[in-house]
Amino acid sequence: MDALLEFIEIRALTNRARVAMGIRDPNFKVLESAWKAQEKGYAQVILVGSKKEIDKIGTELEVVDTEDPEKVLVELLISRKIDAAIRGTAESSGTLAHLKEALGKKSICRLALLLTAGGKPFFLAPVGIDEGNTIADKLHMITLGAEHISRLGINPVIGVLSGGRIEDIGRNILVDRTLADGELVANRAMKLGMNAKHYTILIEDAIKESNFIVAPDGISGNLIFRTVAFLGGGDGLGAPVLMDDYVFVDTSRAGGHFTKAIMLASALSHLNKERKKMTQ
Repeated sequence: MDALLEFIEIRALTNRARVAMGIRDPNFKVLESAWKAQEKGYAQVILVGSKKEIDKIGTELEVVDTEDPEKVLVELLISRKIDAAIRGTAESSGTLAHLKEALGKKSICRLALLLTAGGKPFFLAPVGIDEGNTIADKLHMITLGAEHISRLGINPVIGVLSGGRIEDIGRNILVDRTLADGELVANRAMKLGMNAKHYTILIEDAIKESNFIVAPDGISGNLIFRTVAFLGGGDGLGAPVLMDDYVFVDTSRAGGHFTKAIMLASALSHLNKERKKMTQ
């Protein structure tokens, strides 16, 4: 895991993919972070949004002019006019709805890549508030997530979380359910051949031994992401949607930094190309 960021950066620099970024309510900080990704050589960045608003701030990046970046961003990706996309500051619900429709899917899975305040990278799921709400959903997400983590040359070690300690059983019916679910999910993941363990609510122990943290549900996963990235001194590189044919990295509008998300998207595009060559 210590070499993961270097691995990602090298792949991005090698690929320099065409990466589109959704733009709403542009500001200097957002546009500068996109320009920095291109300046560093990670990607050829295309901004998708209102050219009139973007030009008020100014940029040397290519701009696809539209008042509906959520829709156009997905259209560019599906038509393969770009190699990868990140949500940027486009609206979450609209963008993901268009992506699901274009893929013909009712739901998608995302896997966030974060850095702790100490600089340790780890993966986190679920991070969407409507994801990972059933045992089947969690196992599907874990299986897909572990497969994608392996493509980065990393052996996934899964830490499953729940809402309390084992000795807390009986204090709250909702906590009891998360504890039972956590045990079941970890055991089933192990039966599927994965390295998994239930850490109860002790995320501080899970992060010491695991590189793939599984939250009790999407709401708590989203809160973990925001706490690490926006309050805890850590960082979030983005949350790639787990799919084989396209690369889409979901991002939070709150941070305003998109250089690393663009780097990640370009690197994943490179890995996709390598994987397709090997299967041909």
